Amino acid sequence: MDKASELLLVIATYNEIDSLPSLIEQIRSQIDADVLVIDDNSPDGTGNWCDDHAAKDSAFEVIHRSGKLGLGSAAMVGFKLAIERGYQWVGTMDADLSHDPEVLKEMLKLVNQSSGPDVVIGSRYVKGGQILGWPWYRRISSALVNGFARFVLRLSTRDNTSAFRIYDVSKLSALDLEIVVSSGYAYLEEILVLLKKQNATFAEVPICFQNRETGRSKVNLQELVSSLYQILRLSFRS
Repeated sequence: MDKASELLLVIATYNEIDSLPSLIEQIRSQIDADVLVIDDNSPDGTGNWCDDHAAKDSAFEVIHRSGKLGLGSAAMVGFKLAIERGYQWVGTMDADLSHDPEVLKEMLKLVNQSSGPDVVIGSRYVKGGQILGWPWYRRISSALVNGFARFVLRLSTRDNTSAFRIYDVSKLSALDLEIVVSSGYAYLEEILVLLKKQNATFAEVPICFQNRETGRSKVNLQELVSSLYQILRLSFRS
């Protein structure tokens, strides 16, 4: 993929054939961005669709991995590539249509201001943010992890588990990404802690988070317990 934009949008996938084509179409209708999909050997044909799409879209690329290696490790691959290729911004978002691509315009507007933040988070927990379609136990577990992270890690941001973000690549390049040990969802808090140590600035924009309508959620009880453990472990490093 030839670098055609200052923004690289990284999307990790596993069995997202029902949502990814629509997501890419929506992204293209909203912003100018290069898109990198990191597919963890999806058995549903997601990777094959990406290969076909990459052949006709020069601003689209796919990296195939051998199996389910985790959201955090996929993000690190995308971050390192964004640094190597000299992008100004790198963004992440879910592949399941839970994040509205239209919000990307507002996020980009913020980071492109002369005194704009280094990180913009699409947030469910600031004024105007909301969650649609979640059962009560998902709401409670999400609130628990976010509150725990804010308190234990002394983070000022309210939605620390949102993967809908845009980062200043120059801030990421100042980090040693090799020390990020969270291969799963807990990387979301870990990267904020590392950026906070670099005096990064943060902003949140409200989003309407829509629970996925197709496929299965990747979040489960094991992931919740792992996230709480990783946050506690991070507290001794922060």
